Amino acid sequence: MNPVVIALCVGMLTVAALLALLRVAKGPTMLDRVIALDVIVAIVVIGLCVEAAANRHATTLPVIVVLALVGFVGSVSVARYASKESAAERGRR
Repeated sequence: MNPVVIALCVGMLTVAALLALLRVAKGPTMLDRVIALDVIVAIVVIGLCVEAAANRHATTLPVIVVLALVGFVGSVSVARYASKESAAERGRR
């Protein structure tokens, strides 16, 4: 793979990760922080994909799949928890 393309990918992923970390630190609500952490997991998965494409191997594929599944399950779990919590709050009113 072209080194310039790899450098651009790494640079864009770094900027995205820094912005997501900023949202984790600043996020006013729990859901903002969870979404930012999900974005960070996606950035790590994409970074591993770029590394696998650059080195032309598929040995990191199981790690990529597991990370994607953990990110998905975590996001769904928090979304279900938040929806139950907001339904309970509506019932109190």
